Amino acid sequence: MDKKEIKKKLLDTCMQLHQKSAERIMAEMAEAYQNAEEYGTPEDWLDTYKMDMLNKRDAFGVQLQKIRDEIKILERIDPTKMMDKVSFGSVVITKNQKLFISVGLGKIVLETDTYFAISQSVPLFHAIKELKAGDTFSFLGADNKILEVY
Repeated sequence: MDKKEIKKKLLDTCMQLHQKSAERIMAEMAEAYQNAEEYGTPEDWLDTYKMDMLNKRDAFGVQLQKIRDEIKILERIDPTKMMDKVSFGSVVITKNQKLFISVGLGKIVLETDTYFAISQSVPLFHAIKELKAGDTFSFLGADNKILEVY
């Protein structure tokens, strides 16, 4: 698999994971709202079930908005663009791991390779930002070397 293909598959996987999460959260929101509606009028002022369900729905709404924001971030990545420095949208191969600088999704397995999707806000990104293949860096007391950036 060539580098552009790997990058495209990583991006597609991230989008699919976010779409599945969005669908799951929307279903949870609908269920919480339906439970609140079916409950009817509270029996007394101590009965908070309906309000709890509406608050749960609102909390899911916040999560859904975060996912939608991250999807917009992912849409800015051009998988055909090859990079020579570590930056947003790049794939970074180090001596110890493989990274996809995008949004914080964690472990992604493509065929037999494991990549970690990380955001630009994590300390590891700041340790490797703007570095090139062949550069070394230290993170959490361990030295590492960047083998490839694309």
